[in-house]
Amino acid sequence: MMNLQRFIDSKQEELRTLREAMPEALAFSRPDFLSALRAPCPAGQPLRVIAEFKRSSPSEGVINDSLSPQQAAQQYAAGGATCMSVLTERRYFRGSTEDLSAAQSGGLPLLRKDFIFDELQVRETYATPASALLLIVALTPDADKLRSLRELAEEQGIQAVVEVFNEEELKLARVSGARIIQVNARNLETFATDRAECLRLVRLRHADEVWIAASAMSERDHLLDAASAGYDAALVGTALMKSPNPMLKLQQLLHE
Repeated sequence: MMNLQRFIDSKQEELRTLREAMPEALAFSRPDFLSALRAPCPAGQPLRVIAEFKRSSPSEGVINDSLSPQQAAQQYAAGGATCMSVLTERRYFRGSTEDLSAAQSGGLPLLRKDFIFDELQVRETYATPASALLLIVALTPDADKLRSLRELAEEQGIQAVVEVFNEEELKLARVSGARIIQVNARNLETFATDRAECLRLVRLRHADEVWIAASAMSERDHLLDAASAGYDAALVGTALMKSPNPMLKLQQLLHE
């Protein structure tokens, strides 16, 4: 658990800060993340896309440090994204919760993507415009804990995207009551990607679940494969952030 442990360790200072002063919750009606993904897919699109904003990552290094969250949000909305994911982890992804506020300009339901494992982080999310947050089974391999974090988020109308990498993690996600399952093709310990396993796992999907394919989604064929396998949506980040024109790149992914 070496790689994941460093993310846990890096969060300790933030948790201390939150214990001392919790930002005030935003009182507004959040766009419905789950309903957006369940809506019929627009004509010509293989599936729905959650377009991601991230400046850097441990596996890629600096990806794009010139595009602002506002610019990305507007380009993603214009390009046909259904939702937007925003990396808020500070040390390794150079993000912040302020990026979520900046990304509101696109009008898309927002996913807070971070290493969330503590109730304080969920309550912190209340103070952002996020419609959903990410819970990673490998980070919190306890179904009761996952359930409590999900239910705490839902108290403020924030839905939980529960990320798995394999069948054992999927079982834990289901015991926790997860309805939105994200399969990460990237192993968070080794950073190796396995799209074949990602496509295989969706065969176990239940009809009432929404499934998202994440990582290594950079070409239209990847989206077509995910849609054919049974995914509702794909999370696309690096391919868009590396493009000189994210809107055009997204349009090329979504349409012939």
